[in-house]
Amino acid sequence: MKKVPFVTKEQVEEIVKTYPTPFHIYDEKGIIENVENLKKAFSWNPGYQEFFAVKATPNPFLMKILNDHGCGCDCSSLTELQLSTAIGVSGRDIMFSSNDTPAEEYAYAAEIGATINLDDITHIEFLEGILGKLPETISCRFNPGGYFSIANSIMDNPGDAKYGFTTEQMFEGFRILKEKGVKHFGIHAFLASNTVTNDYYPELARQLFTLAVKLKEETGADITFINLSGGIGIPYRPDQEPNDIFVIGEGVHKAYDEILVPAGMENVAIFTELGRYMLAPYGHLITKAIHEKHTHKEYIGVDACAVNLMRPAMYGAYHHITVLGKEDAPSDHVYDVTGSLCENNDKFAIDRQLPEIEKGDYLAIHDTGAHGFSMGYNYNGKLRSAELLLKADGSVQLIRRAETPMDYFATFDPFPVYETLKEINS
Repeated sequence: MKKVPFVTKEQVEEIVKTYPTPFHIYDEKGIIENVENLKKAFSWNPGYQEFFAVKATPNPFLMKILNDHGCGCDCSSLTELQLSTAIGVSGRDIMFSSNDTPAEEYAYAAEIGATINLDDITHIEFLEGILGKLPETISCRFNPGGYFSIANSIMDNPGDAKYGFTTEQMFEGFRILKEKGVKHFGIHAFLASNTVTNDYYPELARQLFTLAVKLKEETGADITFINLSGGIGIPYRPDQEPNDIFVIGEGVHKAYDEILVPAGMENVAIFTELGRYMLAPYGHLITKAIHEKHTHKEYIGVDACAVNLMRPAMYGAYHHITVLGKEDAPSDHVYDVTGSLCENNDKFAIDRQLPEIEKGDYLAIHDTGAHGFSMGYNYNGKLRSAELLLKADGSVQLIRRAETPMDYFATFDPFPVYETLKEINS
């Protein structure tokens, strides 16, 4: 699969007249087409809803685009709940899935009517102690333990994850919740991350549908939804084939008809909580080559660094790089592409074959639309970049301004040093 940037060198040269690099930019047209295809793929299920994983890209402009096209919000913290509420999302359009959850976060989730997805059986008593009375609808997160496999391939290791109820605890938890007045139940599970296979969701669905039937039979619980959560990945590397969301949706449909329908559970809604799949391909980090270094290796230094995109430094993750304006040039040079942090892992690419890069060239780092800006930080006093939206009509909108030194210093207030810093930056 060829990686083609959604902005051109000419567009970037125009944008930087107003917004200097580095910046994250998102493709509105691509985002909308993607969410509409997702909805079509699951249109066979009348109750289907996507709850966008806010953690992936917590920007209200992007969240609003998704919400305007029918998506709710999957939140994992107080600030994500507040952000969702601020753009007009409320009640059952918010799923609150967190772990090791502070009391005030559960209290706020209940106050705004969000569906609470419990991570542990002990949280039943904890939540009841906070609220006095449990909500009528509760979801529970399931972790079967062991390894999650498709055919002979191990996809992930749920048994080593801190999340969720065991199988036995699901049955016990549903009984306890029912005794305490809960009327409607949901089941949630996230058993593998960034899967690039059409088989993950259908296999997960089979496991959860089978569990749901047993839970209904043994506890009498009214299971109203099953949440497949996230896990559908994207092809970060150009040699990977992308998932086919229509094949995935039909695979889940087949499992639904084979397992839930014969059990009289044909009204169960299917939910998803996708983040990476929803936005990652529709974001680029645009950065400028500002230095070159010829020592034991060939280095290109850019004006972005790991604070703008942590994944390569943290995970060794691959992000494709296009040198804008040189898309058709031969990749006959080998570079490490680096940022300026005082850390040797601050590299966007290692031994990467690229066209010859000259100082002043603009680089588009692909697939940064999810877990890009959101994982930013301020090490070395570096400031997080602006976020821009390439709108469907071709115009560009600022959807988050770049941080300034005063943003970084603001939390020193009211200490006297803050006033000095204010003078320095005035």
